[in-house]
Parts: sequence; structure tokens; C-alpha cells
Amino acid sequence: MKTRVLSGLVMVPLILIIYFGGYVLLTAGFILSFIAVREFYNGFTNVGIKPSYNIAYIALIALFAIHMFMPGNMNIISLWLVLVVMAGLIYGMDVVNRGISDGMATVIGIIYVIFFLSHIIFIDNLGEYSILIWLVIITSFSTDIFAYFSGYLFGKHKLAPNLSPKKTIEGAIGGALGSIIFSGLFGYLVVPRLLIHCIIIGLIGGICSQFGDLTASALKRKMDVKDYGNLIPGHGGIMDRFDSVIFMSPIIYYYIIFIII
Repeated sequence: MKTRVLSGLVMVPLILIIYFGGYVLLTAGFILSFIAVREFYNGFTNVGIKPSYNIAYIALIALFAIHMFMPGNMNIISLWLVLVVMAGLIYGMDVVNRGISDGMATVIGIIYVIFFLSHIIFIDNLGEYSILIWLVIITSFSTDIFAYFSGYLFGKHKLAPNLSPKKTIEGAIGGALGSIIFSGLFGYLVVPRLLIHCIIIGLIGGICSQFGDLTASALKRKMDVKDYGNLIPGHGGIMDRFDSVIFMSPIIYYYIIFIII
């Protein structure tokens, strides 16, 4: 537990990155995405699947170039998505040296890791609603922390023993409550006019961030790895620490777009 808590302090710079936003966030997002997709692909190679690192890197550079020079242009983003899928399909056409799974893994890595995570940049470009970017961090980390300690103190019933044996139903409930409480406090203190929305996002986040964690665990099971990496002591790699953030970034962005605005 001590290692986990101390390692959590490594995430403190993330608060400064979110605070400054803009090019600071864009640069950090690019670096995190690069490391995360590399970790993700390394997991596939562990079981003999060969995704294309080069396609992922080119897609990453192209996406963040769009963020920098044409922010918020969803038509260009749609074209980017189409080209990513096409590139993955073409990559898998070499039936002698590759399999269908190689092309699929390439596309999944780009969309799941790079595209999902880039939604935090989309949120940062939402003008007055960009303040809700904090909820990505609040829901993800408060859920994780409260789930961990609730499960440690009260956990008796396994939540998903085949995916993550240590997770419990009590921990999941505690995680959801922690997300609701801290999201509500954020709304009350920072954006009171959006208090109800913050509470709703807290509820959604308390559930969906745990699905993000379980999804990452399921993939690790299939990849036969304990952690995606070892960059952060006590937490694993970037993918291990940001699996909930990857899920919550698009959820909060589309909640703002379709419900609030």
C-alpha cells in the first residue's frame, strides 16, 4: 500500500498539466499517447500478434497535428478515423507474413488508446465548458482510490474474479460513491450552475471508469501480462494508470456536447 500511495504522488504533475491546458496539455497528451500505445502493442506482441507501431505513430502525429492546426474540426477527425481503419486493413493484406488479428490490433490500439485519450484535448477546446476537464481526473482517480480502500476495508464479495480477483462489489460501490461525492464537491465549489450535471457525471464516472479498468484487465488477461509496463512503481505503466481516464475522456466530452451544450 505504501508503494501505491507514494507512486500516486507521481501523478501530481498531471494537475499542473490540466491547469495550464493549451499547448502544455497537448504536448503531455502526445507523450502519454505515444507511451501508452507502445505499451498496448507490446502486450499484443507477447502473444504473437504483430500490430504496426509505425502506423500508430503516424496516426498519432497526424491526430495531434489536427488538434494543433485545426482544433475541433470533426470533419477532418472523421477522415482521420477512416484512414486509420483503411491503413489497418491494408496492413493485414500481407497474408503470408501477417494475420487478420495483426491489422485488427493495429486499429484497436489507435482508436482505443490514441483516439479515446485525445478526447481530453477536445474537452480543453470547449471554451467555457473546458473547466469540466477536471472531472476526467476527479472521476477516474476518486473512483480508483475509494474502490481500493473500500475493498480493502469492507470487501467480501468478488466483482469480477476472472478479470481482477482483488476487486469486490463493496469496492465498486465505494468507488462510485467517491466519484459522486468529489464530483459534487467540484460542482458546488467551482461551477455551481452545473452542480447537477457534475453529480450525474460523477455517477456515470463511478461506473464507467471501473468498466475502463476491467476492460484493461480483460485485455491483459488475453495478452498474458500482469502490467502493461513498469514506468510507475506500484502502478505499472501508463496504460495501467490511465485505463479509467481513457474511458472517461470521451464519455465526459460527449456528455457535454449532447446534454449540456
